[in-house]
Amino acid sequence: MNGLYRPSHGRLIAGVCAGLARRFGMTPTTVRVLFLLSCLLPGPQFVVYLVLWVMMPTEDRYLARTH
Repeated sequence: MNGLYRPSHGRLIAGVCAGLARRFGMTPTTVRVLFLLSCLLPGPQFVVYLVLWVMMPTEDRYLARTH
């Protein structure tokens, strides 16, 4: 299974959804749709997205750390 990082390619805003999709073997479009649908429910979705944006390393940093 791949690590959790924000990829350099295939990202729209910050790459959080693309990184989650890659980690869990889903398509980025599926994760983006699920995120948008979750925004219709009450909860801290945007806060979680922002935290993941800050906490998830970029692909370059992740690969430099693992090699």
